[in-house]
Amino acid sequence: MIFLKLGGSLITDKTRDNTPRPEVIARLAQELAGALSRSPMPVLLGHGSGSFGHAAARRYGTRAGLRDAASWRGFAAVSVAAARLNRIVADALHEAGVAVFSVLPSASARCHDGALRYLDTRPLRAALRNGIAPLVMGDVALDDARGMTIVSTEEVFAYLVNDFAGDPDLRVTRVLLAGETEGVYAGGDPARVIPRITPATWEAVRAGVGGSRGADVTGGMASKVQDMLRLVSDHPGLTACIFSGLIEGNVARALAGESVGTLIARNGESA
Repeated sequence: MIFLKLGGSLITDKTRDNTPRPEVIARLAQELAGALSRSPMPVLLGHGSGSFGHAAARRYGTRAGLRDAASWRGFAAVSVAAARLNRIVADALHEAGVAVFSVLPSASARCHDGALRYLDTRPLRAALRNGIAPLVMGDVALDDARGMTIVSTEEVFAYLVNDFAGDPDLRVTRVLLAGETEGVYAGGDPARVIPRITPATWEAVRAGVGGSRGADVTGGMASKVQDMLRLVSDHPGLTACIFSGLIEGNVARALAGESVGTLIARNGESA
């Protein structure tokens, strides 16, 4: 079982509000369709909100929760923006031949003080058992402490990895995060991609790992690495990979288990 995220920085121009990259989205959809036709496998897909949800969320402070009467209008605006991008991605996948099923986390997510506590996984399980690829995303969510918040795609993935762990048919072995960068850069230098990060090596490199270009209310690269380290530490045999989706063929290579970008592992695990 593989989880694949198409990052917001990859599928949108994060420096310009509500600006998708249709050519990139179409190519990624074709690449994914080709990989699945050559080697069918259960895949759950996700995407970031990029310049859609993040721009609106930053404007209204949605991640931090309820502040004033305008906060609920902001909650609705972020929801609409995120769903708009989800429709663009789902349409491209469908047109490429991927059997895709959009599942918006906001329909069932419940959070406590910013942490995702509940998500109805029954539609996802049914889709996967019938050969359909669910498509989730970063989304708004109700929060019993803050009133409202935002859950990132990585947080949704983490919840699902934990929820699926007891099911041998759905146990997740790889989490693939396709973005703009070729991996995690050492000292912020694009010429120095860190090939492997483990919990034991993270402290030595984390100071040089930066944030995000453009709007990102859920944290940048350092936050993604920490989320993945926590996940691989909790689930022996699980690995994560951060790589560039701008390089043609990388999505197919990652799905096939080839080495691309930065591998995040508990210790000796391989891709």
